[in-house]
Amino acid sequence: MEPGRRRRYLGRMPDSDNPLVLVLMGSASDWPVMEHASTTLDDFGVAHQCKALSAHRNPAKVSAVVGGARERGVQVVIAAAGAAAHLAGVCAAHTTLPVLGVPMTSALDGLDSLLSTVQMPGGVPVGTLAIGKAGAVNAALLAVEILALHDQSLHGRLVAYRAKWDERPEDPRRTAG
Repeated sequence: MEPGRRRRYLGRMPDSDNPLVLVLMGSASDWPVMEHASTTLDDFGVAHQCKALSAHRNPAKVSAVVGGARERGVQVVIAAAGAAAHLAGVCAAHTTLPVLGVPMTSALDGLDSLLSTVQMPGGVPVGTLAIGKAGAVNAALLAVEILALHDQSLHGRLVAYRAKWDERPEDPRRTAG
């Protein structure tokens, strides 16, 4: 990726001073997908920070950022990566915070990323979501649900969000024949 494009991605990523959710991605090129997680968190008013850090190119920085997350007030980590997709597992190895993994589309339509994210050894859990945009949105919603366990105001916003789904017409493509 050319340097100007990388800066453009990074320049738009939220960077809250007091994030409750840390959104990491293995590459700035993951931002167009993970922006959906950021937008979802914004919709619920959840402070978050987004960073592009590679588990392979920046392992010490990933360790420092994730290892110090709890002390900075972070309560949930969302980690997105493609191909080898080791970022979520590396994050889980460096924190006891919940880590939600989002596999990115890659060479095998994201199946390689999905398997790399979900196949963690016992004792190092990663909650793995769907590949791509659906996973990004669901990771943010799951983070909101986790935070809402101890935040009644956020819980109320979540209930209101879910109520809107009841008002939507049924999608005929999902109706059993």
